[in-house]
Amino acid sequence: MGKSFTNFLPAISKEALKKISGEVRSWRLHLRIGLTFIELVRRINPIVRGWMQYFGAFYRSEPLPLLRRISAYLMRWIRKKYKRFRSFKAAHTCWQRVTSRRPRLFAHWAWTPCFW
Repeated sequence: MGKSFTNFLPAISKEALKKISGEVRSWRLHLRIGLTFIELVRRINPIVRGWMQYFGAFYRSEPLPLLRRISAYLMRWIRKKYKRFRSFKAAHTCWQRVTSRRPRLFAHWAWTPCFW
């Protein structure tokens, strides 16, 4: 008869995670210093929100490393765009200020506002 299958975990597959990670890398967010925060929001929010709804519907903690990676790219973008935030400490203070004032600015900040 065989073995019975008793559980199922509907999480994002490794292949899908690898494909999405490649997509995020192809955006090269940290190099888009000519864009403003709002322009970045308009570009990535619809895509990230869709990924969150689809892949995080049943197993919300699985896409968190990907969302933190997006935040890390945004932190690098801040450090490259604004000279006064080149040091990590100044950039971290800026990050905390922005995430506390506008916690829903980027879609993925609803799940993970930190960048590491």
